[in-house]
Amino acid sequence: MSTSLIYRSAAGYELVMRALYGRHYAARLSAVADQVPANASVLELCAGPGALYRRRLRGRIGAYTGVDLNPRFVTRLRRMGASALQLDLSRAEALPIADVVIMQASLYHFLPDAAAVVDKMLAAARLRAIVAEPVRNLTSSRLPLLAALGRRATDPGAGPDGHEQRFDEAALDQLMGRYGGAVTAAFTIPGGREKVFVIDPRLR
Repeated sequence: MSTSLIYRSAAGYELVMRALYGRHYAARLSAVADQVPANASVLELCAGPGALYRRRLRGRIGAYTGVDLNPRFVTRLRRMGASALQLDLSRAEALPIADVVIMQASLYHFLPDAAAVVDKMLAAARLRAIVAEPVRNLTSSRLPLLAALGRRATDPGAGPDGHEQRFDEAALDQLMGRYGGAVTAAFTIPGGREKVFVIDPRLR
């Protein structure tokens, strides 16, 4: 299966993310990390090259496991000393249990059935699930070239189908509304590109 250029190397991935988020790149990582209790065990889904772990979580949490479909990213995580699994979340029936389960900027890959992935996250989380998802995307650009680039550059290796859909804020709010009072926090990161939701599985 073809993998989009952004997913072919850790350096390329981080370069694109820094370009997208600009001066708010570090803040997007902190926004999620700040919701993780000290010494909690963490399962990070679609962990990519491990930026969140390396820059914000390592040294202040307990056990960490990163999950990604991309074998290059899984290898990189292991080289950093982290536990890592290569896994297709759309096919996984259950996930490893952890205090906190995180997904940042990847839920759109699972549209139109993203709720099933969030449900799996909550089933695996003891304390909370954290979902941070872009609500401003290249695919919604008024410039056709940029919009086309955004649609075509986001296949992590699962095949070309199902990666062109994106959330806007209203659609993401609607999805998270199904969890009602279990959503204990919801906020946008500095710059407004991503929105973060914290869900307590014990309140469902």
